[in-house]
Amino acid sequence: MTIREAAAALNAEILQGVFEDADLTGAYTSDLLSDVMANAKEGGALITIQAHKNTVAVATLVNISVIIVCNSRPLPEDMLEAARDEGVAVIRTRENQFNVSGKLYQLLGRGD
Repeated sequence: MTIREAAAALNAEILQGVFEDADLTGAYTSDLLSDVMANAKEGGALITIQAHKNTVAVATLVNISVIIVCNSRPLPEDMLEAARDEGVAVIRTRENQFNVSGKLYQLLGRGD
């Protein structure tokens, strides 16, 4: 499933759309950026409520393909600019992290 397909399936809005529409390899849910650096896997999605420029820096460090911001959090322009510069997709959903994690788990075929 590509990033754009995941965004559509999650009914999420794409806020930063300059990225390679790669297949997602998994996801990691966390709001602690040091935890993301230590445990997230390359090519996956980061599910979080952290909406700031440092989230993009961590995503870039780990080679995360998309940041999924939950709870309709507002995103600052400098975060979106940094994501655009790095080619990291940023999408936003109204749902909480628990629901998004479960849905993405099912969508990626991990729930069989």
